[in-house]
Amino acid sequence: MCFSAGASLAAGAVISSMGVATILKVEKPSQVVFASIPLCFGVQQFAEGVLWLAIPRPEFVLAKDISSYVFLVLAQVLWPVMVPLSVLLMEENPRRKRALWMLLAPGFLSAICSAYCLLFYNVDPRIVGFHIKYYNNIPRPLANAAFVVYLSATIAPFFVSSIKMMNLLGALMFLSCLVAAIIFFQHLTSVWCFFAALISGVIYWILIDVNRRARLQAYPS
Repeated sequence: MCFSAGASLAAGAVISSMGVATILKVEKPSQVVFASIPLCFGVQQFAEGVLWLAIPRPEFVLAKDISSYVFLVLAQVLWPVMVPLSVLLMEENPRRKRALWMLLAPGFLSAICSAYCLLFYNVDPRIVGFHIKYYNNIPRPLANAAFVVYLSATIAPFFVSSIKMMNLLGALMFLSCLVAAIIFFQHLTSVWCFFAALISGVIYWILIDVNRRARLQAYPS
């Protein structure tokens, strides 16, 4: 996160608690992946909290490496697959479901590209001011192309879904990415993940609304 170890760890605790509460609202197996998103974001914030503590201490180099890769694997490998898959599993409209299947392709492509980069290029997280910046030697054209594919997989599914409030979630994710890119471009990975983690609390309300509507359809008054 973009302020301090304490802020990251506190955010991780709050978001993880919201994640557990969200999972407890699951009423169908198709909702499990979607409901797990806030909890995964909570783990991600905990990892960056540990990273804040480890970076200034050379004796904690192992904790630094583990926490940085936990954070980056969640952010760059898991999310581009988890987001379209979670929305796809909950979608019931056949036409929109086909479109979501198509969005899984860039999601897998982005995940494979990110996994390759994490394996074969160096990552060096550093504290710069009040932010963590993840330095790497990935060729810039490759990084830019991968980011465009990443955005299509992690934001577009919310606008394709027919589920009420998904569009709101997508709009919040897009706006948070835009703000992070404009104001915190050099620290985009860390800052946008923090914004997205906070926004993921909306998933709790989406799940409640989806289940309420399903009950109304099953037992109309």
